[in-house]
Amino acid sequence: MSNAPQKVYSIHSLVYTSISLVRNTFKIGDFYFDILYQNMPTSNHRTDHDVWTVVRFATLTRLLSLFLQAVLNAVVPDHVADAFSPPRTETPLLLDPTIETLLGGLSRWDAEHFLFIAERGYLYEHNFAFFPLFPVILRLLADIVLWGLSGLLSMHGRLLVAVAIGNSILFVLSAVALYKLSRLVLQDRKLALIAVLMYCLTPANVFMVAGYSETLFAGLTFEGLCLLEKGFTFGSCLLLGFATGARANGLVNAGFLLYLTLQRRLAHTRPLSKGAIESSRWCHYAWALARFLLTGAFYSAVIALPFCLFQFYGYQTFCHPTFTHKQVPPLLLNLAEEKGYRVPDALSPTPIWCQWRIPLLYSYIQDVYWDVGFLRYFHLKQIPNFILALPIATLGLVASYTYIKATPVFCMYLGLGDKGKHTKTHGFYNPRVFVYVVHSSVLLLFGVFCMHVQVLTRFLASSSPVIFWISSHLLCQYEPLLQDENRLNPDQRQQQKDHLKSGAKSAKDWMCSNNQIIYLLMHWRSCSFYTRCILGYFISYWFLGLALHCNFLPWT
Repeated sequence: MSNAPQKVYSIHSLVYTSISLVRNTFKIGDFYFDILYQNMPTSNHRTDHDVWTVVRFATLTRLLSLFLQAVLNAVVPDHVADAFSPPRTETPLLLDPTIETLLGGLSRWDAEHFLFIAERGYLYEHNFAFFPLFPVILRLLADIVLWGLSGLLSMHGRLLVAVAIGNSILFVLSAVALYKLSRLVLQDRKLALIAVLMYCLTPANVFMVAGYSETLFAGLTFEGLCLLEKGFTFGSCLLLGFATGARANGLVNAGFLLYLTLQRRLAHTRPLSKGAIESSRWCHYAWALARFLLTGAFYSAVIALPFCLFQFYGYQTFCHPTFTHKQVPPLLLNLAEEKGYRVPDALSPTPIWCQWRIPLLYSYIQDVYWDVGFLRYFHLKQIPNFILALPIATLGLVASYTYIKATPVFCMYLGLGDKGKHTKTHGFYNPRVFVYVVHSSVLLLFGVFCMHVQVLTRFLASSSPVIFWISSHLLCQYEPLLQDENRLNPDQRQQQKDHLKSGAKSAKDWMCSNNQIIYLLMHWRSCSFYTRCILGYFISYWFLGLALHCNFLPWT
C-alpha cells in the first residue's frame, strides 16, 4: 500500500504544530507585555496604543527569531556550501565558543561578507558588492558599545553580538517607521496596523535578523518616506541618501522625491494659473518646471552621493593601489589565491574595469562574480528558484492590478492631474499609494528579469511597503473575522459571534483587540482561504528561512 496519505498527514501535522508553537509563543509574550503596559502611564490616543502594539510584536518576533536560529543551528547539521568563508585569524577568547553556538547562524552566506568587511575592511574585490554603512555601524557597536567585552570576546564574537542587538533594535524602529508611513499614506488606522503586524512576520525574516543590511535599509527608507509625506523634503533626502549607503537599490528612492516634488509643484501652480492670460499661465508652468529641475537635480545628487563616493573609493583602491600583497595576512592571501579573489596590489596590473569610460566596480562585480544581467537567470535549472519567488511576485502583481483596476483614470494621468483624485480617499486605493505601487512594480520587473530571482523576496520586503499594504488590504477584504459587523452576511456574523465567546465581550471589543494577527492565528481553523494562504506564506517563509539559511542551506 502507498504511504502517501500518511506522508500528507504528517506534513499537515508538522505545519499545524509550527503554527501552534508560533501563536502560543506570541500569546504568552503578549500577556507579559500587557502587564508591563498596564503599569505604564496611560494615553487616550489610539496611535500611542498602536505603536506600543507594534513595538511589542516586533520585539517578540525578534526574540523568537534569535531563539529559533540558535536551536535550529544546533539541531540541523550545517551544509558544506561553496560560499565566502574567510579563515579566523584571531585567537578565540573565553566566550567565543558560546557566542558562536548561540549566534553563529547569523553569519551565513552574505553575512560573512559584512562581518569580514567590519573586521578587515574591503580587502577582496567582490567585497565591494556590499555597501559600507552597515559594516561601519557594526564596527562602531563592537568597538564602543561592546568594548567592555573585548577581554572575553574576539572582534568576530563582538560583531556577532552587534548583529543580534543592532538588527533587533533597527527592526523595531523600522516597524514603527512603517506604521507612521502607513498611517500617512493609507489614512486608515486598522489597515496600517495590520500591515505592520504582517511586516513583523515578513517572509524575508531571516535576512532582517542575520548579518544583512536589509533591516537598516528598510528603517532608513520607511522613515525617509515618512518625512517626505510630512513635507520635510530635505530631511527625507538625507535619510534616503543614507539608505543608498546601505544598499544600491536606494538609488531608486530618488523617484519618490522627484515624483512628489513635481506633484506638489503642479498642485501649487495650477490654482495660480487659473484665470490668468495664456502667456502668464505658461510663465507659471515654466517657473514651476525650472524649480522642479533644480531641486530634483539636487535631491537626486544627495541620494546618489554615497553610491558615487563608494565607487570612487573602489576605483582608488584597485586602480591606484598603495600597498602590496606583503601587507595582507598570509591566511587571507592564501584564500585569495585558492579562490581567485583579486586583492589590490601596487605591483600587479590594474583590473580591466579600470579602463572603462565609466569605471563602475559595482557593475563589474555583479557581471563577473554573480552573473547578474538581463534574462541571464532564465534557465530550466532555475525553475525551483522562480517557484520560490512566486508568492512575493504574485502579491506584487495583485497590488498593481488591484490598484489600477480601482483607479484607472487616476493612473492614466499618472496621478498628476485632477481627474480621479478625489475617489476612494482611504485605504489601499488612496491616491497617495500610486507612487508606491509604481515603485514596487519597477522593483518587481527588475528583480524578475535582471537579478537572481530568489533574492526577490528580501529585495521587495525590505524596499517597498506595498507588499504589506496589499496583504493587509486582502485580509481586511476577505477575512470575516476582521470585518465590521454591519458588513457581514448573517452566516459570517454568527461565525464571528461564536468566536467572540473566547474572550471579547462584543464585536467592537474584538475589532479593537491588541493584535489582529495573533487573533487570526488563535482561530486558524476558522480563517478564510485567502487568510490561510497569506498568513501561511508569511509564517512558512518566516520559519523555513531560519531553518535553512542558518545552516548554510540555499534560501532566498
